[in-house]
Amino acid sequence: MDIVVASNNAKKRKEIQSILGALGIKLVATEDTIFVDVIEDADSFAGNAGKKAEAFARANGKPALADDSGLCVDALGGAPGIYSARFAGADATDADNNNKLLSELSRQSDRHARFVCSLHLAFADGRSGMVADGFVEGEIMLQPSGSSGFGYDPLFFSPELGKVFAEASPEQKASVSHRGRALRKLADKLQQSGLV
Repeated sequence: MDIVVASNNAKKRKEIQSILGALGIKLVATEDTIFVDVIEDADSFAGNAGKKAEAFARANGKPALADDSGLCVDALGGAPGIYSARFAGADATDADNNNKLLSELSRQSDRHARFVCSLHLAFADGRSGMVADGFVEGEIMLQPSGSSGFGYDPLFFSPELGKVFAEASPEQKASVSHRGRALRKLADKLQQSGLV
């Protein structure tokens, strides 16, 4: 089964491949597809993932998988949430977003946060898509550490791993991460459906 991945993020695609590839699924990278510039203006992770997946499935005539994910910090009322990738502005880098997060939390004692991931697999023939969600609880550290991962990984401490995500191997991170959990749920649904 070929699935178009509606993401330009190579590290995210690698995480997806590591789990769905085991089912014999071949991921088609966006550079090998008809690219659709989707405005992510939904008010939820699930809404944004659905918009992207359905647009890519229609444009390419193949099943398309989209992910929308982000960091939700309790002391910030759930921010940055759906604005995680552009927390510090439209062209923000990961470092810009991390610095803004540290600044916003500088006077906060509550550092609890969770990563959330919503996946949507849309089909080109219009049949009902498949959705899966995952989340992981953690704490925001006072300063970044580690060199692996991307996004807020240098600041997100996972009690389950005993380290920040950026200090974990890709396999360690995937074993507890929001995206890893959502992907394993989706993999189970695909197997139960008989599509793989």
